[in-house]
Amino acid sequence: MTLLPLIGALYFMVSGGPYGLEELAQKVGFGAAIAILIATPLVWSLPTALMVGELAAALPDEGGYYAWVRRALGRFWGFEEAWLSLAASLFDMALYPTLFVLYLERLAPNLAAAPLLSGVIFIAVGSLYNLGGARAVGEGSAAMTALLLAPFLVLAILASFAHGAGTPVAHAGAPPDLAGGVLVAMWNYMGWDNASTIAGEVERPARTYPTAVLMSVALIALTYVVPMAAMWKAGVDPSTWETGSWVDAARTYGGAALAVAVVGGGMVSAFGMYSALCLSYSRLPAVLAEDGYLPRGLARRLAGSGAPWVAVLASSLAWTLSLGLSFERLISLDILLYGTSLVLEFVALVVLRVREPDLPRPFRVPGGIVMAAALGVGPTALLGFALFKNLHETIAGVNALAFGVGVMLLGPVIHAAIRLSSRVDA
Repeated sequence: MTLLPLIGALYFMVSGGPYGLEELAQKVGFGAAIAILIATPLVWSLPTALMVGELAAALPDEGGYYAWVRRALGRFWGFEEAWLSLAASLFDMALYPTLFVLYLERLAPNLAAAPLLSGVIFIAVGSLYNLGGARAVGEGSAAMTALLLAPFLVLAILASFAHGAGTPVAHAGAPPDLAGGVLVAMWNYMGWDNASTIAGEVERPARTYPTAVLMSVALIALTYVVPMAAMWKAGVDPSTWETGSWVDAARTYGGAALAVAVVGGGMVSAFGMYSALCLSYSRLPAVLAEDGYLPRGLARRLAGSGAPWVAVLASSLAWTLSLGLSFERLISLDILLYGTSLVLEFVALVVLRVREPDLPRPFRVPGGIVMAAALGVGPTALLGFALFKNLHETIAGVNALAFGVGVMLLGPVIHAAIRLSSRVDA
C-alpha cells in the first residue's frame, strides 16, 4: 500500500465523512461547531497522530499498536492491547451494516425490508472485498472517499451562494451543550492508530505512515469544517438539525438529485468504514496466531494478496453474530475500551524513549522524554472527561462503565487460560 491508498484507508478508519455531525450542530450551533471541529484535532488528534507517526516509523511491524505495547511493556500488556481492540470491534462493527441499511431504505425500501439478511450480505461482501488485500482496500478507499465527498462539495458551493446566504443564524434552541459537542467531535476524530496494524503491508512505512497520518488529520478536519461553514453561511437553523439533515439540506439547495447523491454517499461511507476497519482488525488475530495465542491456522495468508484469509473470515463471522445484539453506540463503553488501549500506546512511546534511546526513529516527535510524556496529557484528559460525562449509560440493564470494566478484565483471564494450556510463554 502506498501513500494515497493509506490516506484513503485512514479516512474511513477515523471518519467516513461529515455524516454524524448533525448532532454537533444541534447541540451548539454551526459557529461553535466549527470552532470545536478546529480545536479538537489540536488537543485530541494531533498528539495521537504524532505518537502513531513515531511508533509506526520506528516499529513498522504487522500488528501495529499490539507490537509497540508488547515490545515496550511485555507480552501480557501486548495481549491486553490486542484484546481491548478486538473486544471493541464486536460493539462497533455491527453498526456499519445497520447504517448502510438505513440509507438503503431511503433509496429502495423493498431491499431493506429484511435488515438482518441485508446486514449478513453486507458483511459477506465486505469480507470478500478484504480478501483482495491491503492494496485493493486502500485503493478502493481512496476512490470511495472521492465518491462520498463529491456531493458535499456541490452542496457547500450551492449553499454558500444561495439566495439569502451571508446571514448566519444563531443557535436558537436550548442553551448550547458544549460538553456534549466536544464528545461528538471526539468520536468523529477517533481511530488514528487503526492503520498501524497493516504496517507490514505498507510500502516504505517509515516515511509513508507519518505523512499519511498528518495529511489525514488535515483532510478530515477540512471535510468537516467546509460543509458546516456552508450551512452556517446559508443561514440554516441548527436547532432543527438531526440525523439525516444533510439529506434535507441537499434537497433544499440542490434538488432531489443531490439528495439522492448524499444518501448514496451514506451507503458508501458505511461500506468504506466497515471495509477499512475489517482490514485493520483482522490483522490482530493473524499476528496473535503467529505469536501462539490463537490457533496457527488464523495466520494463513493468500499467496496473491497476502490477506490473512482465515482471520478475515473468522472476524467476519464474529461480527455477523454480533448483529443480533442490537447494541446502540455507547460512548462510555467505546471510550473505556479504546481509551485504555490508546493510553497504553502513549505509555509505550515514553517507555521506548527511555529503554531504547538508540532505536532508529525516521520520524521523531520533537523534544525529549518530557515532551513525549506531555503528548498524552491532552488525549488522556479528554478521555477522562468523556467517561465522567457518560457515567450513567447502561447496556442490557447494566451500567456501561461497569460492563466495560468486565470486558477489560476478561483479557487477563483469557491470557492466563492460554498460558495454562501451554500455548504461549508469559
